[in-house]
Amino acid sequence: MADRSEKRAVGVVVERQRIDNPWVDARWRVVGLLPVLPDRAPWSVLLQGPERTEFYAGAAEIALHPTEAENYRDNLAGSRPSLYVILRRCSEEPGLRLLAATVDPGEVDAHSDAGDDLIEAVPLPPDLAAWMQDFVARHLVERPFYKRQRDRPDPEAMARRVPHSRQKDGHDHG
Repeated sequence: MADRSEKRAVGVVVERQRIDNPWVDARWRVVGLLPVLPDRAPWSVLLQGPERTEFYAGAAEIALHPTEAENYRDNLAGSRPSLYVILRRCSEEPGLRLLAATVDPGEVDAHSDAGDDLIEAVPLPPDLAAWMQDFVARHLVERPFYKRQRDRPDPEAMARRVPHSRQKDGHDHG
């Protein structure tokens, strides 16, 4: 079976802002997405000021898979369609690495349970939203909702039973 996944890359721009806190020296946040990948190395400084530094964090590949089309539809139908950028703390400078970008809220849930990743939701750019809408239109398979019926209780299941050892010879071995 052919892989019907589709992929696109985006450039991710993050900002490191100094903060006055005894335990943490900076706050990180995603400040932008670039539709065209710049000719720069990941973690290149784009802008630098006394309290803030903007970095090109690198390129992230967004993959759409037919089996997740329902999740993409739900993202698009939400009040704030988003692209999620996942950054992971590391020991190399500047202290973070770009792990992934996704438009699948289910994937975000899996990463949020994984530990200390920084997950930022950014507004979904119109060109990516149009790409996703086209993908969903071609791949979404509506699944009918089935309401589960409860099994009828078996009155014999709760009946008092004679222990197995007593059944064999009629004596109580307990």
